[in-house]
Amino acid sequence: MNKTNLSVNLNKVALLRNARGSNYPSLIDVAAICSKHEICGITLHPRPDERHATSSDVIEISNFCKEHELEFNIEGNPFTVENGSFRGFENLVKEINPHQATLVPDLEDQVTSDHGWSSGNHDKELKSIVERIQTHCDFVSLFIDADRESVDYALETGVNAVEIYTGPYAKLTASEKPKYIDNMYEIFEYIKSNNLKLNAGHDLSLENLSDLIELNIIDEVSIGHAIISESLVYGLDNILSKYIKIIK
Repeated sequence: MNKTNLSVNLNKVALLRNARGSNYPSLIDVAAICSKHEICGITLHPRPDERHATSSDVIEISNFCKEHELEFNIEGNPFTVENGSFRGFENLVKEINPHQATLVPDLEDQVTSDHGWSSGNHDKELKSIVERIQTHCDFVSLFIDADRESVDYALETGVNAVEIYTGPYAKLTASEKPKYIDNMYEIFEYIKSNNLKLNAGHDLSLENLSDLIELNIIDEVSIGHAIISESLVYGLDNILSKYIKIIK
């Protein structure tokens, strides 16, 4: 039976903290609560405007994960460069040596990630970045859409993991899900047949996670917005226990 791990994204905690210009709520305190549960690690997605997770957060949480034997996953656009207090994505990867670096094709004005990578004039430089950062982490993952063309593109870049963008899946009605899940499963099998680690993330929640877990093929899910939002109602400990119950 395939084991699915959970990485908790703390971006929304950072966004809440930044709203008051203080260190409350503390990302370290929330990470400590998360670490008491059967999670695999913590995810942060710093952006150049540092509207939520900052470069300092990345370094601090990365160190916390190493001290507590958790995996740290840094997400972001690999083409973002140093700008003011933002250190640049590639620089951060080289500084912290994370367990995993997930490369996402975000534009600076995007509210959140809403599509995966596709071929373009960035291909050559993207491959070069993948090659440069591979020595600094165990997994370099490409954020892609759930189709074979995207998987093939990921293989061309030289990554050893992919994260499937699950936003479209999360928007489906109950009657639409079965066919879509069948199609996704074919893509998941293709991914695993090419010896890639299979991650999934975006808009996953208590309502839609179990159907994916029951496929018994996904290695890791990254969830942040739903966990923090649901915790406002049910409490973080309670919510994390519910996620672990689904996964186990």
